[in-house]
Amino acid sequence: MQPLGAQISHMLKARGVEAIFGIPGVHNQELYRGIEEAGITHVLARHEQGAGFMADGYARATGRPGVAYVITGPGLTNIMTPMGQAYSDSVSMLVISSCLSRADLGAGHGRLHEMRDQEGAAATVCDWSKTALSAQSAYHLIDRALLEFASERPGPKHIQVPIDVLETPAEGAGDPPAHVDLPMATPQAVSAVAEALNKAQKPLFVFGGGTVGAAEAAREVVEACRAASFMTYAGRGVIGPDDPLNFSSYLGRPESEAVIAGADCVVAVGTELSEVDLWRETLGQTGTFVRVDIDPVSLADAQGPPDIAVLSDATPFLKALLPELSARDKTHWDPAKVREAKARWKAETGAQRVGIVPLCDALKDAAPPETMFFSDMTQFAYVAKEVYPMDRPGHWHHPYGFGTLGYALPAAIGGKIGRGAKPVIAIAGDYGFQYTLQELGTAVE
Repeated sequence: MQPLGAQISHMLKARGVEAIFGIPGVHNQELYRGIEEAGITHVLARHEQGAGFMADGYARATGRPGVAYVITGPGLTNIMTPMGQAYSDSVSMLVISSCLSRADLGAGHGRLHEMRDQEGAAATVCDWSKTALSAQSAYHLIDRALLEFASERPGPKHIQVPIDVLETPAEGAGDPPAHVDLPMATPQAVSAVAEALNKAQKPLFVFGGGTVGAAEAAREVVEACRAASFMTYAGRGVIGPDDPLNFSSYLGRPESEAVIAGADCVVAVGTELSEVDLWRETLGQTGTFVRVDIDPVSLADAQGPPDIAVLSDATPFLKALLPELSARDKTHWDPAKVREAKARWKAETGAQRVGIVPLCDALKDAAPPETMFFSDMTQFAYVAKEVYPMDRPGHWHHPYGFGTLGYALPAAIGGKIGRGAKPVIAIAGDYGFQYTLQELGTAVE
């Protein structure tokens, strides 16, 4: 039998993990023994913060969990900033760390890398943080994390395994559990939304990051009911820039509140409608308000209770909604006014940060259409997330909610590892770049 640390790598490979990001050390070396043997690519970062952002970028680029191995204590604290970013932006990240041996947990013996409450510290920046005191506990927690990634709102998880448990020989994990489907709206809920949309004269959709995988269905729905649309920054590209009723990602412009108020039915799909989406307290809806989300917490938040709340993943909901919509051959939205509003908002953005809009236009002309962007907290990105026209969803990634500097370069490295030959661009300011510039060495390797 192999030590549990090696068995964990074999287990992850059997469940589809192809890459692991991290830094080995004396405490977590048993985790590393099985990586090469299992056939997993290991990416050796220069700093655990870089490893975490790489795992984040890999997850965003591929739609698969980003996995990182770190050591006890400082290894974990270094990756907690990327974990917080992944939590804020709903990214599937699995961090597996070592921790002190069972006899030393919480004992205050002054051991190397000791923390008073490592599990509790990590819990502040992730969905959950658990300690595996046996091989079976470790296997159970890993499968739990992977199942939750596949069936719930994504978010980072942390599993720590004591050094002595990692070193103990263990049987393999066995077969993975059966696949779990994402939640799907009930027929009654779908019919209620369809009825509201069929009655509306000026329906409007707000598409968030939860609809990135549902773009085709989203485009069919807005076309069927001749609806206008906004996208949050994370949802950019769900509706194409050529749609005549697409207000794009200008939801944070103050004037957008009046546009929302003019709609008699507003359907928000896959979005928290958070502060960084709106930059105001309320969306502005006055008509029938519908929320569709995989996370029940988002269905009743600061925007107030919706008239119709639907617990569902975006794709099955939109596909079920389409056949229940009444055919329309006209809209009460004016495409000319949509164009005028977008032109006005683009000019406002350009006036606020002079000289950046022409750079965005030049980048759009130069970048291949399949390019994926990873941007840092920098002035260029603040303009681009409003004015850069996205033809496809899930191709511009930014540290939206947590707002961490140093994100772009390592996230782009993780994205590139996940995308292979497809182009990836990192956009960073001079200060943000210097937070993680050491990861250029990782990129070269």
